[in-house]
Amino acid sequence: MTDTMPFAAVSLTTGADYWTTPEAPWIGLRSLRFADGPHGLRVQDDENPDHLGLERSAPATCFPPAVTLASSWDPELVQSVGAALGREARTAGVDVVLGPGLNIKRSPLCGRNFEYYSEDPFLAGVLAAAAVRGIQSEGVGACLKHFAANNQETDRLRVSAEVDERTLREVYLRAFQVALRESSPWSIMSAYNRINGVYASENRWLLTDVLRGEWDYDGVVVSDWGAVHDPVAAVDAGLDVRMPGRPDDPRVGLAFAEGRVDRAAFDRVAERLMLLAQRTKMNGPVAAVDTNAHHELVRTAAAQSTVLLANDGTLPLDVSAGLRVAVVGELARTPRYQGAGSSRVNASLTVSGLDALTTRVEAAGGAVEFSPGYSLDRVGSSPMMRSDAVEAAQRADIVLLFLGLPGGYEAEGVDRASIDLPDDQLALLSDMQAVDTPKVVALSNGSAVTTAAWRSSVNAVVEFWLTGQAHGDTVADVLLGDSEPGGRLTESVPLRIEDTPSYLSFPGEGGTVRYGEGIHVGYRYYDARDVAVDYPFGHGLSYTTFSYSDLNVTPRALEDETAFDVEIRLTNTGTREGSDVVQVYVTDHNSSVQTPLRELRGWRKVRLDAGASEVVRIEVRRADLEHWHGRLTGWAYEGGHATVHVGASSRDLRISADIEITGVPRPVRLDNWSTFGDFYAHPVAGPRLRATAEVRGGFRGRIGDLLGDEAGRVNVLSMPLATIVEFPGIPLEPEDIDAFIEGQDG
Repeated sequence: MTDTMPFAAVSLTTGADYWTTPEAPWIGLRSLRFADGPHGLRVQDDENPDHLGLERSAPATCFPPAVTLASSWDPELVQSVGAALGREARTAGVDVVLGPGLNIKRSPLCGRNFEYYSEDPFLAGVLAAAAVRGIQSEGVGACLKHFAANNQETDRLRVSAEVDERTLREVYLRAFQVALRESSPWSIMSAYNRINGVYASENRWLLTDVLRGEWDYDGVVVSDWGAVHDPVAAVDAGLDVRMPGRPDDPRVGLAFAEGRVDRAAFDRVAERLMLLAQRTKMNGPVAAVDTNAHHELVRTAAAQSTVLLANDGTLPLDVSAGLRVAVVGELARTPRYQGAGSSRVNASLTVSGLDALTTRVEAAGGAVEFSPGYSLDRVGSSPMMRSDAVEAAQRADIVLLFLGLPGGYEAEGVDRASIDLPDDQLALLSDMQAVDTPKVVALSNGSAVTTAAWRSSVNAVVEFWLTGQAHGDTVADVLLGDSEPGGRLTESVPLRIEDTPSYLSFPGEGGTVRYGEGIHVGYRYYDARDVAVDYPFGHGLSYTTFSYSDLNVTPRALEDETAFDVEIRLTNTGTREGSDVVQVYVTDHNSSVQTPLRELRGWRKVRLDAGASEVVRIEVRRADLEHWHGRLTGWAYEGGHATVHVGASSRDLRISADIEITGVPRPVRLDNWSTFGDFYAHPVAGPRLRATAEVRGGFRGRIGDLLGDEAGRVNVLSMPLATIVEFPGIPLEPEDIDAFIEGQDG
């Protein structure tokens, strides 16, 4: 920026109002407009703006939220939905859509899990990147959120996530790092919470050292709405725009006038906003949105993301003349198809499951009888409602039970208290056990619910998640077999909340939550401890079957970004067309840090005709094998022995191979409390230590005796060298340790 710029540039660090940034005519910068929209655009009435304005937003397509789209395991599908959202945003004059959200599902109790992709950071990052590419392909900026460690709603405005650096890097920042690698988001939203005591919006290590320094990010960082408490600290930390706007707040201007904030910080803000304005500049007329096409995209995307959890062959339904279908559950008539809170969309069209099924069944000559069975408020159902539902089920040939979580059970700002269905629905399921009619459960929920208490009493369970506005059409398509359930779980479904890795520390207390489970989040924990789950990560059935054969794993040279290639023959062994998600997990046997039992390192979704085969090829990047080494203060993959597993879930591993992968062994950084073994094995310090000891007569006394004994040697090598030099008979002095440390780089 030039010196002639009026220093009203200070004003650029805060929004003009709830949804726009101020213009800066002295540098040709226009005002930029933000809008909520992780799964549908929420543009509000400019005359009455507020933070949520849920009932005043303009009608828009309600797409399936992240919890649903993630289950497709299909980046191309996610990207196509992102592009449709971008088109609607462009038509509405929106510059930046506030999404996608890609926080890790640390606990199934998080009330906002419906906005997030996965418990796995690699999968979450790749899918979020696809959404970014789709939105930005239409000239609208995406905004990754919430950066970072925003994994609960309880006390979210102030809670401090106490998390060690390796866990933070390898799980909670990793999703953002992968998303930035796979796409170039034009903006990022900082989170409400604190990280190890420092608010994310005022955290220089997070926003400047890591995001801009290590990751070379060039976009705009905007705060979550109301997340800035000290705007001067926020500017100094690297936050660009505080939202919503507080143009009357004098603190930043005063800090500049007093020399407490350098002018260069404001120049950088102006430059980044100019870049965002350039990236989102409209070139030419805006095409009209094809709302019908977007509705059909919602319908197909939701079907491809539906997870068939269990099925004894009852599905798909064969609808014929005379078939009597009992549709039970208020959610069939009053569908839950999206989340609640800032992401809630004023859907342009909605279709209930009851309406869609009635139309389809009656057209085939069948009949549908509906019974609500329960209510959607907290009052619950009456015994009479359940009795009526049981009687309807007894008169039917098939019972379709619509169950799930009403909107009040999971929402922005509040976490869940249980992973069970509501009590009145559980009571309905209990009463239904007396009915011999085949029963199918259709679930609608944005967070995982356990089926352990009742799954054996039904014939099939279908997890539809939150489908978006074409809910009823999607449900009918899948249940009647016109579409296959193409989804797979991107999160583990536990048997009990007590089994979850964060159970003893979620959501914390006294303004603090400790991430005591470390890197062992989700399937990493369940698989390492062999804890039984309701349904494992990656699980999902099809209306056909698949076999895996002919595994071939080919390591590549060290200089190649790809560490190895996996080839597997996938065969559709059933009688219908269908899709499967081939998943690659890796067990690292050679790392110098503790690693999970196995980790997802690649996948591919494949659709095959009945009887068809395809050789599926998956490349695994070397960077995706790396772990954070605290003593190296960096990422490393040391190479060596690894086991590559290929299968249909983290627990359904069909075929495996042991291989040797090239890597770069990296010595630890030595310090005053490094062990004797660390010094002894170091490629530079080790030879110097041994030479020094030999010149001085070698190790004598008790330490010398132990070094000559197999068990004793292990004990000595694990002791800090600073302790060993205090023993008699040791040919080293404390100043030798200093010299070894100083010269460790050669």
